[in-house]
Amino acid sequence: MSSRALDPTSRRALVVIPVVLAMLSMIGPFSVDTPFPAFSSMAREFDASTAQMQLVVTAYMGAFAVMSVFHGPLSDAVGRRPVLLGGLAVYVVASIGAAFSPDLTTLLAFRVLQGLSAGASTIVSRTVIRDVFSGAQAQLLMSRVAMIFGLAPAIAPIVGGAVLQFGSWPWVFGFMAGLGMVLIAAAALVLPETHPPSRRTPLRPVEIVRGLTMVFRIPAFHRVAWSGTLLFGAQFLYIGGAAIFVGDLLGLGELDFWVLFVPMILAMMLGSWISGRAAGRIAGRRLVSAGYTVALAGGAVGVALTVTPWGDHAPWAVLGCAFVALGSAMAYPTLQLMALDLLPERRGAVMSGATFVTLLFNASVAALVTPHLTSSTLAFAVASFAFVVVGQLCWSWHLSIEDRAIEDRVSEARRDPDGEAPEELEPTDLM
Repeated sequence: MSSRALDPTSRRALVVIPVVLAMLSMIGPFSVDTPFPAFSSMAREFDASTAQMQLVVTAYMGAFAVMSVFHGPLSDAVGRRPVLLGGLAVYVVASIGAAFSPDLTTLLAFRVLQGLSAGASTIVSRTVIRDVFSGAQAQLLMSRVAMIFGLAPAIAPIVGGAVLQFGSWPWVFGFMAGLGMVLIAAAALVLPETHPPSRRTPLRPVEIVRGLTMVFRIPAFHRVAWSGTLLFGAQFLYIGGAAIFVGDLLGLGELDFWVLFVPMILAMMLGSWISGRAAGRIAGRRLVSAGYTVALAGGAVGVALTVTPWGDHAPWAVLGCAFVALGSAMAYPTLQLMALDLLPERRGAVMSGATFVTLLFNASVAALVTPHLTSSTLAFAVASFAFVVVGQLCWSWHLSIEDRAIEDRVSEARRDPDGEAPEELEPTDLM
């Protein structure tokens, strides 16, 4: 542990560390769409089409997804701080390079470098929570971090638009570089090393692959990861396609992204507050199910509203996605804790695997689905609702399998009351 870092068990650390972790978790999603308001000016300068500008999102997210597989296992091997601080340093360099890009090709190259580095803080920050905290406290803190994680891409275009009031598009990437520097200072001064040498895995490629293989061989991991991915993807569809949804379909300007994102922000804040308040009071599995119920209702309302005469106008066009965001914020923190508890000795690898699934899905949606949703707001609503429906099916499948497993263990204990006590369930087994 750094001598300057806080003791994670101190009273001050319980306040400061979650704030720093939340800020660190936001850098990855925040960087997805901060440049959105500058797309029109960038397109004019680079003589690029709408489809080519969408590559600014796809290049970043694709690189983020690929590298996310390695950040967690690396932190399992060398510790959380080196991976986090090193990733932020590369992110700052990439942001400066993007600001000085003379053409679209160079910009895309630096966006790839941004994506390769940004995942370090996003993944490691959430792993640290489970390193230090457990039970209801872990759920409470994860809900707060998840709120920032979800808010970041919603706030980002608003921030990007504000930066453009003071300068041209390179200023947006300059702002991102400055943010990275601030986070480096905060993490270096505040964040302790929460993964001691005694618990680290060997730093060998074969060991990293072995850890990831262990994660992806767990059937429950896929069910939980996809339950979270599809639910988050239903709201991210609007975030990743905000330039199309706000500019082309609603016919609004570069300073009007708030029309889409303010309702989503308020919904995510409410959902995260509910998740935090529910910690230790409501079983996590019930909270996830409630979140899915809200998201399903929101998705259905969104589809219904878009076929009305008001479907192409705010606030009606964004009401459905706001409720989807509410449901997602209620469920997502618990789903992440469930995943982390599947393999406690490989939490970094688990978080990398879960993040990889989510990012790869969202990058694929941004590249393959979003460009085909330019016809109407109905197309966005139907696609979002479809993601929620498939996610609900995945979650229901997971619940049925877990219920059978618990019943089998209880039955075994009843058949052999004098035998060895059944293995104690993890907190998330009872969620």
